[in-house]
This record gives sequence, C-alpha cells and structure tokens, in this order.
Amino acid sequence: METLEFTYPAARRPARRARVGVVASGDLEVLAVPRGDDRATVHVTTSVDGFGAVWRAVLDTFFADTPLAVDLVVNDSGATPGTVALRLAQLKESATA
Repeated sequence: METLEFTYPAARRPARRARVGVVASGDLEVLAVPRGDDRATVHVTTSVDGFGAVWRAVLDTFFADTPLAVDLVVNDSGATPGTVALRLAQLKESATA
C-alpha cells in the first residue's frame, strides 16, 4: 500500500459532492468534496507501490483541463491510467452537472 498527496491550484467550484467508481480488483473509487478556496487536494491510497510519477502525470492533465476546487480521495485497487482518467472524467460530469 502506498499513500500519495497532491495539491493543485483551482478556479472552479463544483456544484455538489460526487462519488464515482468502486473499489474492486483493477478499479478505483473517487470521492470529491467541494472546497471553499482556490485549490484542490488529492489523497490517493493505492495497492500498487512505485507509481507516483504516473499518478502525478494523470492528475496534472486532469487539473490542467478541469481546475475543480475539491478535496479528492482516491481509493485504488490497481487501476490502469486509462481507468483513472475515465473515473476523473466521470467525476467532472457528476460534480459539475
């Protein structure tokens, strides 16, 4: 198990809390709580060690395109970067719709 922490500048406040995905083999869940300031925090708990640079790359891309002011909690059970990107896209739709 590895825990990773990231912080990003953010400009958009989401409309609501959101949850997407499930914690299961090869998948992950993402929980989002709106923040009252202009930043985002990400707390990742993953079952796969040594992929901090990959997590940073996927999250950097997401927050560059979608600067949501949220506290994200990601519970990962070995999801691929593509699955992470999919869940983040679903989160964007759920939190901003």
